[in-house]
Amino acid sequence: MSDDSYMDRIVNKTALQSYLEIELGAAETYEIEHHQAGHSNETLFVTWGNHELVLRRPPPGSKADTAHDVLREYRVINALQDTDVRVPKTVRACEDDSVIGSEFYLMERIEGDVIREAEPERFSDPDIRERIGEELIDRLAEIHAVDYEAVGLEEFGRPDGYIKRQVERWHKQFEWAFDVTEAEREVPEIADIGAWLDDNIPESYPHALVHGDYKLDNVMFGTSILPEIVGIFDWELSTLGDPRFDLAWVLTYWRDPDDPEPAIPQLIPTFTDRPGYPTKAELVQRYETQTGLNFEGGRFYRTLSVYKLTALCEMFFRRHLEGNADNPMYPQMREQVPEMAAWGLRIIDGEEPI
Repeated sequence: MSDDSYMDRIVNKTALQSYLEIELGAAETYEIEHHQAGHSNETLFVTWGNHELVLRRPPPGSKADTAHDVLREYRVINALQDTDVRVPKTVRACEDDSVIGSEFYLMERIEGDVIREAEPERFSDPDIRERIGEELIDRLAEIHAVDYEAVGLEEFGRPDGYIKRQVERWHKQFEWAFDVTEAEREVPEIADIGAWLDDNIPESYPHALVHGDYKLDNVMFGTSILPEIVGIFDWELSTLGDPRFDLAWVLTYWRDPDDPEPAIPQLIPTFTDRPGYPTKAELVQRYETQTGLNFEGGRFYRTLSVYKLTALCEMFFRRHLEGNADNPMYPQMREQVPEMAAWGLRIIDGEEPI
């Protein structure tokens, strides 16, 4: 499918122009660009006169489930406008599907760098690298410090039972994937990890607003020489839950110098093992100092995080086998998911301590 035809599926340019004229006033300049770096909701860059905007909408054909409910994402970003959390300024939310074919929202565009495969050249000094890790943790601490009742998010989730539901959710995702993938190859270690998680669910935990997908490539660093996070994105999985699971997700995407080779290098950045970057243990220490929360049960949370990522990868493999994806990474899940399972077992066995 050509990019032009796909653009026609995700935005009605004429209808959006009429909407923007009503909401923001007339403009001489009107441009739209499809931002293709994300993997969930669609992101469009919109220039409307002097306004540089970001439009977020669900993928075409999707239902408004938790993973694609952009108005839920708008709600949390809008609620955080007057807090310390680094979120873009919200502009408008639209529930009317007739405008572009789905609900959507608009926020102001922020300039900076999202770190994915490599660090910006200006951040290559070891002393500066240390600050990247500190910024990542400090901004996460600000999310978890939000008084969610005070900002109107008291009914944004059900923190009681959150972790048990997470474990059950990823069990079910594996079951869905295995319905197809087990005919190709089995991964018996997954059942062992799942059983261990069932037996070790924490009885109690702190309640907080959680991001749900917090990691380096979901934050933006500003254009200054010193690393400063100016925006936190991709809030579609945010809810009220256990902040320690957010921290464990950060650690899953962070590599120490002595770590084994990553099972899936396409997903796990490898540059954080360079001189200057904090270790995972130092990130945890920083988080505990900033929040006053102890990373109690860290082995459980790290295992659950790897289990979640492994489930996502096995789902990729099913989509490949069914012909529902053309991502060149997906066929590699045949070998890489078993390697991910081995990673989870190493954490359970204490071979990869914090």
